Amino acid sequence: MSNIKVAIADDHPLFRAALTQAVLKSFKSADILEAENFKDLISVVEKNPSIEIIFLDLHMPGNDGFTGLTLLQNHFPDIVVVMVSSDDQPEIIRKAINFGASAFIPKSANLTEITTAIGKVLDGEVWLPQHTDITVDQQTAAEHQRLAKQLAQLTPQQYTVLACIANGRLNKQIAYDLNIKETTVKKHVSAILLKLEVYNRTQAGLVFQQLMITSNENQQISA
Repeated sequence: MSNIKVAIADDHPLFRAALTQAVLKSFKSADILEAENFKDLISVVEKNPSIEIIFLDLHMPGNDGFTGLTLLQNHFPDIVVVMVSSDDQPEIIRKAINFGASAFIPKSANLTEITTAIGKVLDGEVWLPQHTDITVDQQTAAEHQRLAKQLAQLTPQQYTVLACIANGRLNKQIAYDLNIKETTVKKHVSAILLKLEVYNRTQAGLVFQQLMITSNENQQISA
């Protein structure tokens, strides 16, 4: 395979090294960029618009649940995102795929599995760990996929405003945070409500919170 530019975003150096090894095994030549938190990842992507694939750690600093995945899809829709995590519960994997990840690689995967996953993704297919069933709840899957499409319709600025709303920020505070006029924030909020098909800020915030890892999922992970 030809040269490709890849970003590996994970706060564990050993797993970044394992992913790097798998990427180099998959390509004749690869330019690999690394980030240990989500803020640094965004900086890396903005400075390197030719990045084609991002390996994103589910729990890296700055990435709350699937907010990082959907933000990347909103801001950089042409980049393929592969989720990686030690939390390989079926519900977590289902959410990752429903929200648009092209693969979910457990951190327990060996080099051969990671290399296979990369190959599948490059062929335009979705790769999952062996024996993973993501078709358990079709209704929930449809809801997640619908949400992902709605979030993709938001402009990057609207997505940022939505995240602020979900964090309980008022219009005046959002305007200060983003260095824009409060009237501009109000226009963004109106557009967000329309695109998400909700009636108020509270509902919009609850929609965004579906991207988080729930307490039940955390209990399953710790069990």
